[in-house]
Amino acid sequence: MQKNTKPCYYPDYLQLDKLLDAQHPESKKYGAEAHDETLFIIVHQAYELWFKQILHEIHSILPVLSQSHVDESKISTVNLRLERVHRIQDVLVDQIDILETMTPLDFLDFRDYLIPASGFQSIQFKEIEILLGLKSEYRINFDKKSFYSRLNEQDRNYLMDLEEKPSLFDAVEKWLERMPFLEFGDFKFWNIFKNAVETMLSHDEKVLKEADYLSDAEKTFQLNDLENTRATFDALFDKNKYDELKTQGRFRMSQEATLSALFINLYREQPMLNGPFRLLQGLVEIDEKFTTWRYRHTTMVLRMIGSKIGTGGSAGHDYLRQTTQNNRFFRDLFNLTTFLIPRSALPELPDEVIKAMNF
Repeated sequence: MQKNTKPCYYPDYLQLDKLLDAQHPESKKYGAEAHDETLFIIVHQAYELWFKQILHEIHSILPVLSQSHVDESKISTVNLRLERVHRIQDVLVDQIDILETMTPLDFLDFRDYLIPASGFQSIQFKEIEILLGLKSEYRINFDKKSFYSRLNEQDRNYLMDLEEKPSLFDAVEKWLERMPFLEFGDFKFWNIFKNAVETMLSHDEKVLKEADYLSDAEKTFQLNDLENTRATFDALFDKNKYDELKTQGRFRMSQEATLSALFINLYREQPMLNGPFRLLQGLVEIDEKFTTWRYRHTTMVLRMIGSKIGTGGSAGHDYLRQTTQNNRFFRDLFNLTTFLIPRSALPELPDEVIKAMNF
């Protein structure tokens, strides 16, 4: 590393002349400036700066996981950068506490001056969503039909082009599909796991049928629930059933990717699988933290404007509530717990597989 040839001056380095002169309240153009509008601007500018850093991390992770061969030594770097995104997401949520020091009447002092600007016009946040895998076909109806019409041509073309490129979801799916341990010599993971699941469910069925403390109605209810669980597991192992549920939107990842992710979760104590397990958990946490942020944002909007229409023409609180429930990136990874079984029922891996994972 070379020594700098000229002194670096703090205000110049941070370009504070531009940064601190970027807050221009709209209310001031029409009369007395609304005091809390400056807070509103600064919080949202801070959001955009943190979005820029999140994009910086995603753009560094995506090329690594998009390679046909992912170097295991780079997984730790990916995990560290995912952890950084998590900490930024915590800050995004905490900023809502600051914004909520503004009362609803304080917000009404300048809200109407902002029409038709809206948070869903944040190009950076939409870029984050698209890069993580939330493309138009997976959005709620308002986003599908109305989002792009509210952007200028340059931003619309940029995001629409981005929709055509592989996302982090796509890269992770292909990475999981290439995992070599589902089939290794005579070992086939889904066969031994299917047998273990059937043994577990048959034992549960026997216990329920012999349970004297349950009424006939309670037994019937729990046995029906057990059959539903068995049907869910059957779909995991049957490609035709899996693809049918995938068409219905129950799954998004391929069967191979889902089985690989399940294998990683079940045998995460194996040294080679620890890094991949942390990566999958990191993606789940990104999803969870953005859901938390959306929920906090939703409750704040309800507190501020009630059931009024949003400044950008959306249904306001109702629109945000729908995005909280439906705009998810890694739902398949989130739902893997459906297929976990107790460690006591988990089949031991053959010696040759363990040896290969500990080379």
